[in-house]
Amino acid sequence: MTHRIAILGASGYTGAELVRLIATHPAIEIVALSADRKAGQSMAEVFPHLRHLDLPRLCRIEEIDFSSVDLAFCALPHATSQEVIAALPRDLRVVDLSADFRLRDVAEYERWYGKPHAAPDLQAEAVYGLTEFYRDRIRGARLVAGTGCNAATGQYALRPLIAEGVIDLDRIVIDLKTGVSGAGRSLRENLLHAELSEGTHPYSAGGVHRHLAEFDQEFSAIAGRPVRVQFTPHLLPANRGILATVYVDGDPRRVHEVLAEAYATEPFLHVLPFGELPSTRHIRGSNFCHVGVTGDRLGGRALVVAALDNLTKGSSGQALQNANLMLGEDETTGLMLAPVFP
Repeated sequence: MTHRIAILGASGYTGAELVRLIATHPAIEIVALSADRKAGQSMAEVFPHLRHLDLPRLCRIEEIDFSSVDLAFCALPHATSQEVIAALPRDLRVVDLSADFRLRDVAEYERWYGKPHAAPDLQAEAVYGLTEFYRDRIRGARLVAGTGCNAATGQYALRPLIAEGVIDLDRIVIDLKTGVSGAGRSLRENLLHAELSEGTHPYSAGGVHRHLAEFDQEFSAIAGRPVRVQFTPHLLPANRGILATVYVDGDPRRVHEVLAEAYATEPFLHVLPFGELPSTRHIRGSNFCHVGVTGDRLGGRALVVAALDNLTKGSSGQALQNANLMLGEDETTGLMLAPVFP
């Protein structure tokens, strides 16, 4: 059986990454690609690295016949997806890659994003898209909300530890570095090569980064009480990759044991031998997440380090993983590509 899909917002990085991954999928056909500002162009004109693929031309969303579409990926900018998805047929399955449906509480969405939620009825049915922890709900979902890439990385390092009660919930620090593609494809002065290269810097520091809302929501739900982590992201002069170094109070060997047990059967989550730490160069272009644990010179402290590709496992790969579940396909289909090295 072939599933017919559309990608809304195909001219951005996550849209292009979806096309790259789906090109290897034996059961999915791309029947529509939208990009309002680039409507009428071919994907080869917008992304020359995809010129070998036979793809439909970019069009406006209004031009798509959704009666022939089984599932739509929505790779539109934040605060755009709500109204677009609300106007789609109500029986159409959707995987949204934006932040618009990640927070279950619409009041929390307004607090973090500074505007009222435009589709609160849809928010009520949205399933949070961290696949390994919500797959049973994702299978039957109509609307899945992809996680933030930073939020996914931190959660892979911490969720099992919070669930098992092996760390101090009031002393969690997440120090995270992320590649520049996570900021999207729009032209911005601070993302110019001359402004970004040969240096790194923190951004959205001091508890204002919006992915903190996902940490608050998810970690508090696991613990059954409020959990508030310290989180500082840094922008790296690299195209892809996220590396999160998480500092926790707990026995390092027990921390490693809990993570290894939790992810023993997960196809994309690999816990390294104790003392071995991951690198973004070893997950680049793949849907894998590597997690490592080591001790600290001060007893009772552990470092948990997680690495993933923000465009793949942190976004488009996660979206395809969720779509596979929604379409009744094997979860790993189209996603077992080896990382690109060097």
